[in-house]
Amino acid sequence: MSRDDFTFTIKRLDAARDLTAEEWNQCANPAHRLYNPFLDHSFFCAVEESGSASPKTGWQACHLVLMQDTHAAAIFPLYLKSHSQGEYIFDHIWADAFHRAGGNYYPKLLSATPFTPATGSRLLTSALDPALAAIQARALLRAAENLLIQNGISSLHINFIPQETWTFLGEENYLLRKDQQFHWENNDYRCFDDFLGALASRKRKNIKKERAKALENGITIEWLTGDQLTESHWDAFFAFYLDTGQRKWGTPYLTRAFFSQVQETMRDQILLVMAKRDGKFIAGALNFIGGDTLFGRNWGCLEDHPFLHFEICYYQAIDFAIDRGLKFVEAGAQGTHKIARGYAPRTTYSAHYIAHEGLREAIDHYLAEERQYIENDIKVLSQYTPFKDLPGVKTEEDND
Repeated sequence: MSRDDFTFTIKRLDAARDLTAEEWNQCANPAHRLYNPFLDHSFFCAVEESGSASPKTGWQACHLVLMQDTHAAAIFPLYLKSHSQGEYIFDHIWADAFHRAGGNYYPKLLSATPFTPATGSRLLTSALDPALAAIQARALLRAAENLLIQNGISSLHINFIPQETWTFLGEENYLLRKDQQFHWENNDYRCFDDFLGALASRKRKNIKKERAKALENGITIEWLTGDQLTESHWDAFFAFYLDTGQRKWGTPYLTRAFFSQVQETMRDQILLVMAKRDGKFIAGALNFIGGDTLFGRNWGCLEDHPFLHFEICYYQAIDFAIDRGLKFVEAGAQGTHKIARGYAPRTTYSAHYIAHEGLREAIDHYLAEERQYIENDIKVLSQYTPFKDLPGVKTEEDND
């Protein structure tokens, strides 16, 4: 099949709401793929309409839609960015280098789900035929590149993509980047004790101690999802979320209105893990439920208790994944401390189109070295899994 075998037009949207939920989701979450909550029309509408990702906050939506006849056949979510905040793929040194050389790095184009370091498709299509999907993807890429060139935009960044998309974009002459996260995998565990049984004895004992310590002082844990969620829960959680942002000397990205909107439109895809003491909520973690993955997103607390963060964000997530038969837990960005809790290093992928030849060449050299560093780091970290009886893997018992 060639591009000449079908006709299409490219339409630009100023908001996800400009396309119907049915048309968007037929491309973003078609029935033949596992559901990803961060590709859902409702999630994009929530971040945009709540004022979290808006022109005022440096996120101007300019989604590209490939139209065949009168229906949307493929979508390329895009934002025109005036900064690099809320992306979790860090390019600040590129921006600084280009600025010092007399260039303007901003605005730039970004394809990603705002404020969400979770892997997912970016060139969204319902096409079952890989050849057709590739033609649609190339058409959307060329449209984005034309938008970039016509408007003097420095670059296009496509973040947290599947490896096969990364490889495809490399063939399209995009610069390729790697990073890492830490994910937990469910090896058909029936309960948390089954998971513990797969660990080396010292790690198993440490986790038991941490879980017991976290629930001292009369702390209890609640799972809230679906119709159990109320505005009072979000009031409490938003206070936790703001506290976390303030501790990191940053401005929280999500507005209070965002949480109300996702409760209205995505409540069955949400798990809120809340800790309570003396009848009051003191900490919580927000998770989204995918087809086979629990995605940990935000955490916060108003009281400090030893290991409570690990309990709410990591161990409760594992408990829930086992209970629901989910295959993976993705606990967000960064954190080598997750390895001791059963989370293993995994590669993440992004691709980058740089318009300026000199900047492109410099970044290309940088990325070659960075990819090698990431590969080596993952190889080393993978040797320190807490699991027992794995050939070539080190545990703390080996060091005794």
